[in-house]
Amino acid sequence: MHFTITQWKCREKRWAELFDQLDLNKDGRIDINELRAGLDAWGVVQRKEEEKKRSLIVRVSDTNRDGQLDFEEFSRYLRNHEKELRHMFCSLDRNNDGHIDVGEIQQSLYTLGVKVSFEEACRILQSIDRDGTMTIDWNEWRDHFLFNPFHKMEDIAHYWKHSLMLDIGEQLTVPDEFSEWERRTGLVWRQLVAGAIAGVVSRTGTAPLDRLKVFLQVHGSGGFSLWTGLRGMVREGGVRSLWRGNGINVLKIAPESAIKFMAYEQVRQLTLLMVQERFVAGSLAGATAQTIIYPMEVLKTRLTLRKTGQYSGTIDCARQMLRKEGVLAFYRGYVPNTLGIIPYAGIDLAVYETLKNAWLQQYCTGSADPGVLVLLACGTVSSTCGQLASYPLSLIRTRMQAQASIEGAPQLSMLGQFKYIVSHEGVPGLYRGIAPNFLKVIPAVSISYVVYENMKKALGVG
Repeated sequence: MHFTITQWKCREKRWAELFDQLDLNKDGRIDINELRAGLDAWGVVQRKEEEKKRSLIVRVSDTNRDGQLDFEEFSRYLRNHEKELRHMFCSLDRNNDGHIDVGEIQQSLYTLGVKVSFEEACRILQSIDRDGTMTIDWNEWRDHFLFNPFHKMEDIAHYWKHSLMLDIGEQLTVPDEFSEWERRTGLVWRQLVAGAIAGVVSRTGTAPLDRLKVFLQVHGSGGFSLWTGLRGMVREGGVRSLWRGNGINVLKIAPESAIKFMAYEQVRQLTLLMVQERFVAGSLAGATAQTIIYPMEVLKTRLTLRKTGQYSGTIDCARQMLRKEGVLAFYRGYVPNTLGIIPYAGIDLAVYETLKNAWLQQYCTGSADPGVLVLLACGTVSSTCGQLASYPLSLIRTRMQAQASIEGAPQLSMLGQFKYIVSHEGVPGLYRGIAPNFLKVIPAVSISYVVYENMKKALGVG
């Protein structure tokens, strides 16, 4: 009994010391600004999403609704939160030795449906381990999460995983990982919906650049520049013509995302997904989705390149293609499109992981989470590198999709197109239209990020 009383007194003393350090103006109360300033003084990294969670500490614990916490309210929060943290610590400490090791982190996350590699589990552990023992004791665990209002292990797993799904208008081959809790609560589909809506707005906002890219890919050998191509499209069909093909481009987002996600989920059940397996699973998922929605890709290209009055709409375009060219017309360019997934997925994932890990080692030695803006930058650079590697196949695909609708154009196979482009335009011809493709990356990412964040709030995705 004496030990329990001593332990209680030590805990009360520690709380009083914490309160005193946070009460900067010494008025016996702590507000959100003092909490934020105190955490800054302790060197606690506060990203935007974490600041919002910490403001909840004041709002929820403030029983008299004066916008501040007195010592009694502060102690009540710590008492309840430490109890929750103790329960989570014990659930991770599977061998009950009072320490959490790498294997226990990896196994616990696996049980929750979040699969991480040994290296990733080590990085998580090192972000909490202050004494360098490669284990986490109760004090380290408690102090690390003391001002993060997580209530259950699923919250911490979600925090460690830090999901981000953005559509920048190109094929995103490797879907994000979701935990069992996220699937069970419907969070997965809310995130997919938020990502799809962000993709619709982003693609619509950058549609003129996308149409210019396709136009230059197909007609670029005629000496068109960015400006002459843009001016020619406006002269032929007016300003509204810059959005030709955008309707079906945004229409295919939902089925493509859903099919890719479901296919990826089926593959991931077969193995613990490390970087290499994620590449294979992502490539298979991307190929599956592209196979099913590929006719929409061909229709998008035809509608993007159409002249005024050529088609009355998407259905009329599909009907004319079927009547004049047959069913196989809807799969023109399928082979280079599928082959392009491999370099895109491989380079995209490899560059993303390399940049993220380099940032963590250089700037975030105390955290396993680089933050949403860093992940966004890594994703933008990696996707751009992936596009650069797969662009020649993308160009050949587009020309094969369009060649039957262009008078006098040679009807060539994939290899035939490659030889024709190199012999008539040289190697630079394989990169026609890449300038507007790169120009749209930053606005596409920016629009997608803003819309995605607002849609997450609207759909209740924390």
